[in-house]
Amino acid sequence: MERECGSKKTLFSEEELQEISEVIVGDDYVEVMCGCTSHRYGDAIARLRVFSDGDLQITCQCTPACHEDKLSPAAFEKHSERETSRNWRNNVWVFIEGDKVPLSKTVLLRYYNQTLKNNSNGSKVIHRDEFVGCSRCGKERRFRLRSRGECRKHHDALAEPNWKCCDYPYHKITCDAEEERVSRKVYRGCTRSPSCKGCTSCVCFGCNLCRFSDCNCQTCFDFTSNTQTHLT
Repeated sequence: MERECGSKKTLFSEEELQEISEVIVGDDYVEVMCGCTSHRYGDAIARLRVFSDGDLQITCQCTPACHEDKLSPAAFEKHSERETSRNWRNNVWVFIEGDKVPLSKTVLLRYYNQTLKNNSNGSKVIHRDEFVGCSRCGKERRFRLRSRGECRKHHDALAEPNWKCCDYPYHKITCDAEEERVSRKVYRGCTRSPSCKGCTSCVCFGCNLCRFSDCNCQTCFDFTSNTQTHLT
């Protein structure tokens, strides 16, 4: 089992991960080899990253020419052309002691399941991924909105009329970098449906996660004012 050194947040114990193949422990995630089997095309191999906020991201390695990354498990299941799809918990697997074991029978869905439980109790608002267009080339770049910090990055980028690809906060890109495929853009992180076009489960109209009291835009000002009014 491969490990990285340094101070990291422990998501799983060493005992929980020791039998899983090709584990890498990152700063805020655990990465493992995974796959999905098509009876027609065989195994599609990939890398799964598990984050503490419940987010699951898969980078496909089905062929050397495949560049699909940050796929949800449902999107990866579809990409692998699994015949009986829409059951990714059982169709996407990891290697444990050489056997293919469905994600549903591993500890890797612990934080995902906790997030779903919190959502059903109304304790956390889910924000789907959003896109911001470059003022120079017009290409749209994806922003994840799973945490307050990520929401702030998107909020500030959206408020900047001259935002450009070089301002992208997650990694360095230029206008020469390819834009996401249209077929990939439909997957925006809705927990109800992978290709949801916007519903009450993933579209937020204002909450403490995505509105900021130190921002002077009209949207944040109205939300903060209304919140204070309700508290008095």
